[in-house]
Amino acid sequence: MNKMAAEADSLAQRVVEVIVGAMARMPTSALVPSGDPGEAGRVIAQRAALKAAAAAGVLGLPVGPLGWLTILPEMAKVWQIQAQMVSDLAAVYGQSAHGSREQMVYCLFRHGAAAAVRDLVVRVGERYAVKQGSRQAFQALAKRVGIAVSQRALGKGLARWVPVLGAVGVAGYAYFDTVQVARTAMELFARGVAEPLEGAEEGDGEGDGEGKAGAEGSVFGFESGGGGA
Repeated sequence: MNKMAAEADSLAQRVVEVIVGAMARMPTSALVPSGDPGEAGRVIAQRAALKAAAAAGVLGLPVGPLGWLTILPEMAKVWQIQAQMVSDLAAVYGQSAHGSREQMVYCLFRHGAAAAVRDLVVRVGERYAVKQGSRQAFQALAKRVGIAVSQRALGKGLARWVPVLGAVGVAGYAYFDTVQVARTAMELFARGVAEPLEGAEEGDGEGDGEGKAGAEGSVFGFESGGGGA
């Protein structure tokens, strides 16, 4: 039991490192605002979902102990594809100006780690604003996301023991996951993203940074929108 707990903690830490590393290399987009961003977004999402499924399927082919070694590379590759997709979606919706690592984390993990990211986005009238904070606050955010994601990854790792079918399952999940990321991003960008909020303090845990953003929200009439963007 202690060994399993140690392995889970180790995986969570490595997931955090992957997330932080991925967000340190925020992708840019060569796309321009579209006259029909909804349709352009659907095309971008479909292509990204197929690409993510293909990449995950290939990395999911090894079985047994070797298969466990491909879990993190598969996750990193899928997140890389999804991050580029989010950047492209922001571009076609004309919402690239206020992009941030917190916004990217929200789009990538809202559906899979909702409790960890639910306070990142607040309502500003008819638009949304994303809280931004210090490097330490982002590390704390990444840790919360990493714990949630690693628990799911341990379950996915069991599929590595089933030849071929395991790879198909991994590919299918990557496709579904990418579609969910696209849906979150398109909902956010369709409403519009306002100037970012300085909402997270250093060492932000469960709610340390919420106080500052919450105080601003009470002054300007913001409504909480973290879980339903």
